Amino acid sequence: MSNETYQIEDVEPVLVLGFHDEHLKQLDEAYPDTTLTARGASIKIDGPDKDRQELVNIFSELEKMAVENGNLNDSDIDTVLALKKEDRKPERPNPLEDDSNSEEFILHTFDDQTITAKTPGQKQILKSSAENDIVFTIGPAGTGKTYTSVALAVKALKERKVKKIILTRPAVEAGETLGFLPGDLREKIDPYLRPLYDALEDMIEYDQLELQLAKNNIEIAPLAYMRGRTLNDAFVILDEAQNATNMQMKMFLTRIGFNSRAIITGDITQTDLPRKKQSGLISIQHILEDIDGISFVYLDEDDVVRHRLVREIIEAYDQHEEKNS
Repeated sequence: MSNETYQIEDVEPVLVLGFHDEHLKQLDEAYPDTTLTARGASIKIDGPDKDRQELVNIFSELEKMAVENGNLNDSDIDTVLALKKEDRKPERPNPLEDDSNSEEFILHTFDDQTITAKTPGQKQILKSSAENDIVFTIGPAGTGKTYTSVALAVKALKERKVKKIILTRPAVEAGETLGFLPGDLREKIDPYLRPLYDALEDMIEYDQLELQLAKNNIEIAPLAYMRGRTLNDAFVILDEAQNATNMQMKMFLTRIGFNSRAIITGDITQTDLPRKKQSGLISIQHILEDIDGISFVYLDEDDVVRHRLVREIIEAYDQHEEKNS
């Protein structure tokens, strides 16, 4: 056990350390065998050699991220820690270089942020989507299934590979009827489709997004509204597919038309369907497993890039279910 000091030189220390040293505390908790002490721009690291070296690399990475992005948040710290835990160094986009050819790159957002695949599971989604017309992505909350899928859809639209994006979800909580809710269709369904809007708003400037929605180049609707349609030249995403019944899943998949791609996302451990109804996402794994052009990607807790507690919550539930099974 010995110590060394990391000196923050290129940004205000508060950007790396966080207000009231929140980021420092996150790192301190993640490395229980070390002690971190901040004095101005100096960070003293006491602990084992391996942990000290990792923390020096982490602080260096965070400082560079702060220089490039102008700020850091808790999720940035969580992402770096998650990747370090798996001995994976996060890819930092260099604004002076074109990173568009990297395996992890998806697209640049309207405010010049770079969206990349951060975990092995997300990279597999990219690879499978490039090689297959229909991709099922199955995994727990926080693994970036929806976000990565929406980013791929926006990329395809920007590159004119498709003419429109269609995003859909089963509105199970509203019984798929929605008629009793106040407002027009969009006002009725917004609460159930909000996560899809959130992802789009990260990638497309607000006025441009509103224009694309008004022109139906981007369409967001409950799964029930897909019945009877043929979806040509479209990138279609069915989100929260664990809440689709067998009949709904068949209905959705048979809507896919010419020059269309589909990604179906879901968490088979979190179905909201009534007990007597089986999730179509569970049975579909056996029905379509041998069809060329259809791929299944499975993500797990190692792909979680949200708050560190999300990973621990997932692991705790898995242990609880295994114990009681």
